[in-house]
Amino acid sequence: MRPIILLFLCSLAVSCQPPGSSDTLDEPVEYVDPLIGTGTSTTISALRHSEADNEPRGQTFPAVGFPFGMTQWTPQTQSTEIKCFSPFYNQADSINGFRGSHWMSGSCTQDYGSVTIMPLADSLLIDPTSRGMRYDREGQISSPHYYSVHFPNNGIKAELAGHQRSGIMRFVFSDSDVAHILVEPNSDEGVGFVRINENNQEITGYNPAHRIYQGWGNEAGFSGYFVVQFDKKFSNAGVWENGLLSDSIREIKGDSSSIGSYARFEINKGDTISVRIGTSFTSLEEARLNLDTEIPDWDFAAVRKASRNAWNEALTSIEVTSNNNGQSDLLTQFYTAHYHAMMLPRLFSDVSGHYPGFSGTSTQITANGIGYYADFSVWDTYRAVHPLLTITNPTVAQHMVQSLVMKAEQGGWLPIFPSWNNYTAAMIGDHVSSIIADAYSKGLRDYDAESGYAYMRKNATEVPPYDEYVDGKGRRALLPYLEYGFMPLEEPITEAFHKEEQVSRTLEYAYDDFTVAMMAYFLGETEDAKSFLDRSLFYKNIIDPETGISRGRYRDGSWFTPFDPAERTYEFITEGSPWHYTWYVPHDVAGLIELMGGREEFVNRLDVLFDEGEYWHGNEPSHQIAYMYAYAGAPW
Repeated sequence: MRPIILLFLCSLAVSCQPPGSSDTLDEPVEYVDPLIGTGTSTTISALRHSEADNEPRGQTFPAVGFPFGMTQWTPQTQSTEIKCFSPFYNQADSINGFRGSHWMSGSCTQDYGSVTIMPLADSLLIDPTSRGMRYDREGQISSPHYYSVHFPNNGIKAELAGHQRSGIMRFVFSDSDVAHILVEPNSDEGVGFVRINENNQEITGYNPAHRIYQGWGNEAGFSGYFVVQFDKKFSNAGVWENGLLSDSIREIKGDSSSIGSYARFEINKGDTISVRIGTSFTSLEEARLNLDTEIPDWDFAAVRKASRNAWNEALTSIEVTSNNNGQSDLLTQFYTAHYHAMMLPRLFSDVSGHYPGFSGTSTQITANGIGYYADFSVWDTYRAVHPLLTITNPTVAQHMVQSLVMKAEQGGWLPIFPSWNNYTAAMIGDHVSSIIADAYSKGLRDYDAESGYAYMRKNATEVPPYDEYVDGKGRRALLPYLEYGFMPLEEPITEAFHKEEQVSRTLEYAYDDFTVAMMAYFLGETEDAKSFLDRSLFYKNIIDPETGISRGRYRDGSWFTPFDPAERTYEFITEGSPWHYTWYVPHDVAGLIELMGGREEFVNRLDVLFDEGEYWHGNEPSHQIAYMYAYAGAPW
């Protein structure tokens, strides 16, 4: 497809083009800085509004591989799959491994099914804290297609490159004639498995995925499988469990214990050991097939080039030019943001098309002719990422919509926040409906739209049996929403991660009803369209006419008191204040302007929000607010 062309009208202080460059950028991947977002934010809004320690963090990581890759490769500064801890934080002093990761970039969720590879010299240290090595921060190279770093204390240089489902690493041992390479499943539950096969020069294993939110701690019904191969023969190998090493055991299965494996190599100083890793969510056989198909030999440069080409092709779907010459700061900002928009959802199907059925419904299903995608962090991505992809990569966008409909067909309900290949009620709203309707409105229709709409309508009108509801199926608290036209404060949502927040839910459901109405309209379901369009105006029921601000309300119609619009109000607002959420009426801005007293008052209130530092770009409820100026006729 032809690229979208953007012209940056750059200021004199920060311009778009690198010195001596031409107007058109040939290699946009060179402007991506994957380390952006791995530190702690210092913006005023982050410092003002963040409460938990991890909230000021961007929660990104320096991922190497392919756009939307199944597995992404990264240095790790902490060996954990605990919720809200990214594999890599830039402030850390040491690196303790290189991970095949399934971290949901930018999120506060968890990694899962991951595996870590760690090179060591003479000393065999298995504890992540003990084995962590100070690294040459200034000398590291981080890009979407390649990462390298040097460890000055032991002379090891590490390099990473990755494909869609596989990766390759090179370790140069400059100062030692003995090398160790660890292979560790990162299960916080301690239930991984590893097997050593010296004859094939490989270590295989798996790391079972576990759920959070609904079904927290339960098995997700699939594992992260890995096949790790080395280009040199072992001189010895072994395993560990809970810190105890053994060189006589060739396989070990963890049962709530820390496990891993290692290979020892007798080498000459300056030797390089290469490692290939295939991954899959289906089986070891599929992990091996993915590896053999994507990285059939030991050509590191070929993998790096393939990844580079894939990123350049994806990034040039938007072509950025400049009207002046100077520094490249804005291009770095733009292309890094574009790179981050192609981390998720991730490819979940193997090269054979196989993938584990959604929500444990089948051990294996085959996606015919499409890539099957998972890890839809919907509350984060429906706002901008998915609409962007319908323009920049409509083929992938359509496969993602097909994947969502397939999940509904396999599980019986349209998912709300489908992650870890399961239902969750992690966040509020029912925004998969928005993703489907938006794609359909833009002509992406090569899937069973009638089936998709049937599940959208089912979510919006029916309540599942309780055992399914508890498992994350269906809209939370649908019945009181329909009965009162808003969610009363007396109606907590115990079967969800966010258990109150009724005003935010009302606003988001009203928008979701609008998206269902639009899909009904597109498909000729005119009565449904009118009914859902009427429901989309329920947002008016929780805008206090006295203040023009969203406010908690009781069954009898009375309003929550005492009331401070700028206070983070967990009783009825999600991750913000009434000030933030009042602007969440993206489907009827004209109606909201009228409720606030007209355009002049609307714009004045926006000014107050920004002038008083209440705007919080670091969290989702604020993301659309800046654009309200344009809707009010005051884009300046």
